[in-house]
Amino acid sequence: MNFVKKFGRILLPMITPFKEDYSVDYKMAREISKYLLERNFCDSLIISGTTGEFHSLTFEERVKLFEEIKDEIGNKIPLIAGTGTIFTKEAIELTKAAEKIGYDAAMVVLPYYCHPTQDGIYYHFKEIAKNTSIPIIIYNIPLFVNMSITPETAAKLSEIENIVAIKDEAGLNPLQTSEFIKKSRNRLTVYSGDDVMVLQVLSQGGVGVVSGASHVVGDMIRDMITSFLNGKVERSIKLFQILYDVFKSFFGISTERINPTPGVKLAFEIESGLPISRTRPPLMTYTREDREFIKRNLEKARAAYQELE
Repeated sequence: MNFVKKFGRILLPMITPFKEDYSVDYKMAREISKYLLERNFCDSLIISGTTGEFHSLTFEERVKLFEEIKDEIGNKIPLIAGTGTIFTKEAIELTKAAEKIGYDAAMVVLPYYCHPTQDGIYYHFKEIAKNTSIPIIIYNIPLFVNMSITPETAAKLSEIENIVAIKDEAGLNPLQTSEFIKKSRNRLTVYSGDDVMVLQVLSQGGVGVVSGASHVVGDMIRDMITSFLNGKVERSIKLFQILYDVFKSFFGISTERINPTPGVKLAFEIESGLPISRTRPPLMTYTREDREFIKRNLEKARAAYQELE
């Protein structure tokens, strides 16, 4: 719970804006961070996470992004650096760079594509933790990595002092939150990595969510979590039902899309008025029909929320 006291319930993986030539728009990134901070949509910001399209950023771009947002935000809210890479040495260097810049924690995704053993996963995180003093959040996302850290490996890692939390994409294994908590003897703080699963994770002892949707409905998500924790479960369920179509709309009209980042960026553009919906290929910017679909769902959610109030 010490982690929650500092970093809060809503960790927001901030989108990364791109210019017409697909270079990173660092000036706009600063604007986005200010916008989110002013609206109190999150308790901590994650820079260079999946929603930030880290997979298409170079090492130098990620470090530059860390520097720009730290310079803009300072110590107003905790900053978490997404430092996961496929190569252990590079992940170590990126985490060390984030710590030097002044980041409060690092979120590290499981090594993707190479499909290591559980021993390899343990080694990867142990070496990263050994080379930094900031807290490490394990990022478990089997939907994209095509493998999952086992509760046994996570528990073994939780014995390392600065490996303190896990972001779990609970949609594929809804009960794994309980396994992480039980096997680690409550040493791991668990966050839902999926907006749709936040109540299920909270009900098992999880503490919050890493929420892309909080770019646009962070106030409603905060209300949903607070209501649940304060025993107002009926209100929390109603809020989830209001938000459900918004969460689903990030995949666009086509159900073939599995990465919701283009939808989150488009929703944020609609709500903020900032021109940031461009994604780096092969992720493609959504169509006009997708824009209208997302806009309608946002408007319906806002209207329903006002009625609930």
